[in-house]
Amino acid sequence: MSNIIPNSKNGEAFILDERAKALANYPHMRKAGGFLFVSGISSRRPDNTYEGVHTDPVTGAVTLNIEEQTKAVIENIQTILKSAGADLDNIIDLTVFLVDMKDYKGFNSMYNNYFKAETGPTRTTVAVHQLPNPNLLIEIKATALCNN
Repeated sequence: MSNIIPNSKNGEAFILDERAKALANYPHMRKAGGFLFVSGISSRRPDNTYEGVHTDPVTGAVTLNIEEQTKAVIENIQTILKSAGADLDNIIDLTVFLVDMKDYKGFNSMYNNYFKAETGPTRTTVAVHQLPNPNLLIEIKATALCNN
């Protein structure tokens, strides 16, 4: 279920109960002027655990998987877009934040399962020093066209 808060000066806010809650006061997505603006999304689950993070039960060593995190991020974005009647095909631009460019190849291998050059969004990928949790390798922010 999503809460849509209309009549704001900057459009409608979409806050989805079934997605991980924002870490500050911002919506999952905002609809304004025929566009959908999706906040930066990670692989965080509603219970505050993360896709693509594996802890060895014996040693406690943490292994991070860029492909699993990328898949989870894109599918989280897809769920958020669907709350407004849109889908991944509506995305016109993505900004991708990677903690380490060594993950670029693995990220692209999963990304290419969802998007084609001819029909997919424009994209910018940048390396960042860190993300809000040390278990995060990736965050993506999206802009999409509304269907209505």
